[in-house]
This record gives sequence, C-alpha cells and structure tokens, in this order.
Amino acid sequence: MAKAKRFCALLLRLIALAATLSAAIVMATSSQTTTVYGISFEAKYSFTPAFKFFVIANAIVSVYGFLVLFLPSESLLWRLVVALDVIITMLLTSSISAALAIAYVGKKGNSHAGWLPICGQVSKYCDRVTGALIAGFIAAIIYLLLLLHSIHTVLDPLLVSK
Repeated sequence: MAKAKRFCALLLRLIALAATLSAAIVMATSSQTTTVYGISFEAKYSFTPAFKFFVIANAIVSVYGFLVLFLPSESLLWRLVVALDVIITMLLTSSISAALAIAYVGKKGNSHAGWLPICGQVSKYCDRVTGALIAGFIAAIIYLLLLLHSIHTVLDPLLVSK
C-alpha cells in the first residue's frame, strides 16, 4: 500500500512538472506581430508584468518539482516539503490569477477604462496564452492534490510509527 501511494505521488509530481514546464515554455514563446490600419504592433508575454510573473513562477515551480523527485522517501526533509508545497501552491495560484486577469482584459477589453480587446487582432498569441493558462491551472490543481497527500503522509500516525 505504501508503494502504491509513493508511486501515485511520484506520478502526480511528474505530471505537475510537465504542466508547469510546458506552461512556462508556451507562455515564454508566445508572441505575434500584426498590422492594424497600417500600424504594426507586437504582442509579447514580456510586455505584461503579470505574464512575466506567471513564467517566473512556473519556472521556479518546475525546478522545485524536479528537485523533489530525487528526495528519498525515508528522508526527514519530507516535513519541509509539506511547507514548500503550501508555498508552491500559493505561488501558482497567485500567478495564474494575475495572468487570468490580464488575459480577460485582452480577450474582452474594458469599456470603462477605454481598453480595447486585442485577441481579435492577435489570435495566435491569445491561443498560446490560453494554452499556457490551462497548463498552469492543471498544475495548480495537481499541486493542491499533492499538498493534501503530503499532509496526509507526514501527519498520519500509522505511517510515522512504521
């Protein structure tokens, strides 16, 4: 039973690593140049601080996820992993929230502030951003599940006595 739980946690960590890494790569490579009424403009992730935060947060989480894969199951550092899983889950949630807010403005605009939607002009860019956000959201859900699993594993009195 313990091996099955360990395998499940390892599989979830691998999926989370793939999701965060792909979210960071897809967002970091998203850009598109278009011409509207003779004016050329470029949409790029690095022009928006929220998207930069999203890329940096997912890169940090990817490195963390990679390092945790090599942690021995008998190590006492798993108690630290519980605390780090909390921080990682909050970091992912905050970065996705910020990026989703900007993506929504890019998609719908804001008539009160006079901001026009840009996704009609740079649809390839918006599709890539959407894909990165979906991957980031999947990673956040997986990290929430991993957090619950870590808490259960570390605090379970039956496993501690073994």
